Amino acid sequence: MIEIKNLSKKYGKKYALADISLQIQQGEIIGLFGENGAGKTTFMKSILGFHRFQGSVTLDGMPISTENIGRISFATVEHSFFPNLTPRSHMEFYQMLFPSFRKKRFTALMNFFELRDNVPLRHFSTGQQNQFEVILALSQGADYILMDEPFSGNDVFNRKDFYKVLLGILEPSETVILSTHLLEEVDSFISRALLLHQGRLIGDRETEELEDEGISLMDFVRKAYDYRQDRVSQMISELEN
Repeated sequence: MIEIKNLSKKYGKKYALADISLQIQQGEIIGLFGENGAGKTTFMKSILGFHRFQGSVTLDGMPISTENIGRISFATVEHSFFPNLTPRSHMEFYQMLFPSFRKKRFTALMNFFELRDNVPLRHFSTGQQNQFEVILALSQGADYILMDEPFSGNDVFNRKDFYKVLLGILEPSETVILSTHLLEEVDSFISRALLLHQGRLIGDRETEELEDEGISLMDFVRKAYDYRQDRVSQMISELEN
C-alpha cells in the first residue's frame, strides 16, 4: 500500500499540492483527473521522490528510497528512455536493473504497437515514443504503475485498443494510476477516481459506488468542479450584445 499523509508542495508562495492524504491499495486502477495546472504531474513526481515536499509518502510503511523504488514505474510524456538506444538495448538494460522485468509482456506489447526493436528511439514518432514509454513502465515488473498523459499523440483507435489490452495483461496485484483528460474513454475500466483542483484533492470516489448511485463519471467531475454548462452560450451572448 502507498500511504500519503498531508502531502504539500510549494513553488515560491504558491501551493502546487495542498495537504493531500489518501491510501492507494494494490490492484486498483485509478483515474487521476484535473485541469491543466491542477497538480497531477507534481503529485506523481512527489510519490516517486522527484520533488521535495512536506508530509510523507510511504510504501508498505517504508519511505520511498533506492531500496523499494523499483516497485514503482513511471510513464511520462517527458520521456525517461535514452533516445540514442534501441528498444532491444533498453530491454537488456532493464533486465539487468529490475529482476522482475516482464520480457514476455515487453515483446507482446512491442508487437501490439508494431514497433521495431532495432531502431534508435530518436527515429520514432512522438506517438511511438509515448507508446514505448508505456511499454517500459508496464514491463518493469513494478507493483505500482504511474502514467502521466501516456497516450498523447496517439489516435483514438490505438488508445481504445490499448485500454482493452491493459485490462487483459494486468495481474491482480498491479496498481495503475492514470492521469488523463480523456474521462469518457477511461470511465468504463477505472475503479476509482481522484480529482485535483488547484492542488487540492476535491474528489475521491469508487466508480462502482457512482454507478450504484446512477451518477456518471463526467457528471461527478462536473459537480465537483461546479462546472456551468451555460458558460459558452453566455459568453457568445455577451459578444452579440
